[in-house]
Amino acid sequence: MRLLVADVNPATGELLELDRRMTIVRLGQDVDRTGRLAPEALERTFAACREYAGVIRELGAANVRFVATSASRDAENRDDFVRGVLDILGVEPEVISGEQEAEFSFTGATKELTGRDDLARPYLVVDIGGGSTEFVVGDDRVRAARSVDVGCVRMTERHLVQDGKVSDPPAAELIAAMRADIEAALDLAEETVPLREARTLVGLAGSVTTVSAIAQDLPEYDSARIHHSRISRDRVREITEWLLRSTHAERAAVPSMHPGRVDVIGAGALVLLAIMERTGAEEVVVSEHDILDGIAWSVA
Repeated sequence: MRLLVADVNPATGELLELDRRMTIVRLGQDVDRTGRLAPEALERTFAACREYAGVIRELGAANVRFVATSASRDAENRDDFVRGVLDILGVEPEVISGEQEAEFSFTGATKELTGRDDLARPYLVVDIGGGSTEFVVGDDRVRAARSVDVGCVRMTERHLVQDGKVSDPPAAELIAAMRADIEAALDLAEETVPLREARTLVGLAGSVTTVSAIAQDLPEYDSARIHHSRISRDRVREITEWLLRSTHAERAAVPSMHPGRVDVIGAGALVLLAIMERTGAEEVVVSEHDILDGIAWSVA
């Protein structure tokens, strides 16, 4: 769950960030298996809401928009989620479609890339989330978008959990099954989005930014160094293979690794690698600006 508080000036095209933060709440925990939001996942989410409500009050935000994505679209008990958020923040979460999610992500990721000579268009923006991945192709505007149900949490729970815990490390046949699932989702995405026509791949969200941090061997997570970094396909493959053969302790020892991402980063990195191999992208441009920035522009 993520928060952005910003001053936005639509007339000048400027977005001044006042506060940006993230709390891993794993709202999608077990949704793929049970179809419901787990009570403990809801409580983690509401605790983050209470923290964010304090920040919003302190900074005096005039407009608040809460957007909910994949996990809450899928859950039978999403009304419990909606009521809890409304009680704490005073706004109702808008459960948006995958296509809307993709458009927000595209706007947030590409608005500041306009005019750069070193990045050819059209862009393919990929937002690898916990439950889903959004694919958007566009130039100045979105040409095609699709959301598919492969994300780092969903793939981990579907393929890498055995006897109630994540395989450490997973057997080759589990990785192969996960890769086949990802490839099927890419087939689905390609039905409506011309993935291979893109000239620049832009990657968003925690799996991609964590791969960048590992690629740069950062001593800690550093948004400034991660934003607009460029990671080659060979380096992504090398990191993915290491993540999928490493133990929990080895991954947790990576200084830039968020504790909540240790068990799901291998699946997220594999999604990114599969996309790069499918599209032929030689590198991925990593963006820290994404759906949050797009939502802020929509409010403005």
